[in-house]
Amino acid sequence: MADNDAQVVIAGAGPVGMTAALMLANRGVRVHVLEAGEALSSESRASTFHPPTLEMLDELGLAEELRAEGLDVPTFQHRDRSEGLVAEFRLDTLAEDTRFPFRVQCEQSKLTRIILAKVADMPNVQVTFGARVASVDNAPDGVRAVLEDGSTLAADYLIGADGASSAVRTSLGISFEGETYPERYVVISTREDIQAWMPDISYVNYISDPAEWLVLLRTPDHWRAMFPVREGQTETEAVAPENVQRLMATIGERPGGWPILHTTVYRVHQRVAGTYREGRVFLTGDAAHINNPLGGLGMNSGIHDAYLLASLLADRLDGTLDEADLDVYDQRRREVSRAYVAVETDKNWRRIRERDETARQRQFAELREIAADPVRHREHVRHTCMVAEIARAR
Repeated sequence: MADNDAQVVIAGAGPVGMTAALMLANRGVRVHVLEAGEALSSESRASTFHPPTLEMLDELGLAEELRAEGLDVPTFQHRDRSEGLVAEFRLDTLAEDTRFPFRVQCEQSKLTRIILAKVADMPNVQVTFGARVASVDNAPDGVRAVLEDGSTLAADYLIGADGASSAVRTSLGISFEGETYPERYVVISTREDIQAWMPDISYVNYISDPAEWLVLLRTPDHWRAMFPVREGQTETEAVAPENVQRLMATIGERPGGWPILHTTVYRVHQRVAGTYREGRVFLTGDAAHINNPLGGLGMNSGIHDAYLLASLLADRLDGTLDEADLDVYDQRRREVSRAYVAVETDKNWRRIRERDETARQRQFAELREIAADPVRHREHVRHTCMVAEIARAR
């Protein structure tokens, strides 16, 4: 495919950009993906795939390969450091809603690798690495991506999937309003089996504590523990071996200390772009919305962006839709970001770190009541696993 022969240019080869590329390519659209990195990112980052996302990936022939590399997770737990298990929720209650009544824990980098292998032999897809999009020229009859090296690439449409610091969004002057959380998070990965210290835990656990909450997630390659960084602590202090070992010791006192694979500190933001569409340019994933990771909604919501947008663009390019019909993407997906993803993830954060003991016990009592009631149990799982929200958005 010649450099200027693309109908759709995609900035970013993460899970959102690559999902959009495969969907468009399957519809016969000529696609060029521009990735700033020299290869696909190998960072662990997001690792939860909810049932509606698995449904979408299954339509693309990806779900079974992803499951083969991941872990099917049938339950998730709310716990308390002092009281232990508060409530466990079962995803098999979704058996009437989905072919995938479970979450899959699998690093996002494995999904992008699977997709890259699928598009490698497709003549209408080109993926170029080391190609950072610096800005976008948006015109009524087309769009032009300007790369960092000064070269340009023209297309009918452009999808900005280039992350939270999106050059596509910035170059178009689209606002990215919201807030930065006061807490930073430290994420610690280990291959040590945490279930040896906490035998009754699930593979997905939200552990409340007024002083130092904790999230524990199992992935195929390791356990991941997420803690709040103590107030006043620098990033260097947060990832220092002695602090990392102190944090892990709150899980269990392992003789000789815990073997650590990786640690990182990051800030958390809740932000939504002022619009997801500007002429022939569309924002998806972290370029359009970023949120607290508690609940595993960010990447999933981004893949849902890609799923809807790729379908609309393919219909527009084959003449099924008019140009104005593409506005439905901004209307639907921005509303999901504002009314569901941002609200749900903020609620998760406030619950897990609640300091008032009366409020904590009230929350625990409510979770136990929901878990014990079959109807409320199912509705809670439908909501937290995005099934209900996908149904409303359609």
